[in-house]
Amino acid sequence: MIRDLNVAKRTEDIGFYAGFVGASFMFGRCLTSTAWGIAADRIGRKPVVVFGIFSVVVFNTLFGLSVSYWMAIATRFLLGALNGLLGPIKAYAIEVCRPEHEALALSLVSTAWGIGLIIGPALGGYLAMPAENFPNVFSPDSFFGRFPYFLPCLCTSVFAVVVLISCIWMPETLHKHKGSENENQSIEGLEAHLIDPKEKVEESGSLNTKKSLFKNWPLMSSIIVYCIFSFHDMAYTEVFSLWAESDKKYGGLSFSSEDVGQVLAVTGASLLVYQLFLYPRINKILGPINSSRIAAILCIPILFAYPYMTYLSEPGLSIILNIASVIKNNLSVTIITGTFILQNNAVPQDQRGAANGLSMTGQSLFKAVAPAGAGIVFSWAQKRQHGFFFPGDQMVFFLLNVIELLGFILTFKPFLAVPEQYSRN
Repeated sequence: MIRDLNVAKRTEDIGFYAGFVGASFMFGRCLTSTAWGIAADRIGRKPVVVFGIFSVVVFNTLFGLSVSYWMAIATRFLLGALNGLLGPIKAYAIEVCRPEHEALALSLVSTAWGIGLIIGPALGGYLAMPAENFPNVFSPDSFFGRFPYFLPCLCTSVFAVVVLISCIWMPETLHKHKGSENENQSIEGLEAHLIDPKEKVEESGSLNTKKSLFKNWPLMSSIIVYCIFSFHDMAYTEVFSLWAESDKKYGGLSFSSEDVGQVLAVTGASLLVYQLFLYPRINKILGPINSSRIAAILCIPILFAYPYMTYLSEPGLSIILNIASVIKNNLSVTIITGTFILQNNAVPQDQRGAANGLSMTGQSLFKAVAPAGAGIVFSWAQKRQHGFFFPGDQMVFFLLNVIELLGFILTFKPFLAVPEQYSRN
């Protein structure tokens, strides 16, 4: 799309400009996520979720109709700013389930996000430029010929309309925390496993004022770890498609958009199976912290192997790449789900929306920087194919591993403080 908008003067510069389009969505979300989280605590989860889905329908459609680089930037920014969906959904997932099902509930949230990151690019790969890929169905003079990237956006928007209609049957889970002293004590009993004992009840028996989220170090430390790994995942997502589609003379795989879409579709299917059937068992045995640490360590050798796949030929290349992509993305979702669990157990219910909104603000800031930074580094790396230290794309994957290692280190004490029920980890 960046190529066809004629903003990049050279092929090597496409990654640079593509990164800023990805960053604009996250920058918009960074500015408003905390406000959306506070709104979800005050007016309910459902209204915020419904408005967020509606914004997807409108601005995702407009993105597909972009006729200039700056229109693409603007529509993605507005989509991010007006979509406060993910924070309230994480709070909703915890509230709609019994405590023993929290891991499964939050794993479904991270799975949905992960599958979206996979299926979205896959749809783009299959459905972009339909007049070129399906000339018997779409003529160059048709609407889809004049707007070659509208079809995948339209499919996403239609799906969002279906989801928006289904929200009619979505029950509200927010408790207003209003009522008599006895009712407050009843709520306290339900949330006893989530609230610091020092904050539960004063000597008089009434609920004490909850401490500031910024002073809640179990929450803040888990958010920071979450942001580091989110930065890594977003940078990896940006790099993967650029690397796979770039020419072999630049260290890429020379894949077509359809080839990349197929790899991402297989990965998306594996995420659903893994999160539904394997992750809850892994979390039950290892806990969210140890499972995240193991996943982070296993990601490092996989990423180191990526640049050397250029020496493989078909069909071995496609098989190895599919396996590596499946393992890498499932390990990443393991880490993200673990941080979700820690964050939502670090605060009481009436602070969950704000806590998740704060988490989304930090995550969005990091994810705004990640695609732009990844695009810049990728373009720079392609120009140093004969460098002495990690030449070409080897440097890109080396830097991704440095970030992964940093996140792994931060999962240990004294940095990471955890809710009492996970303190044994």
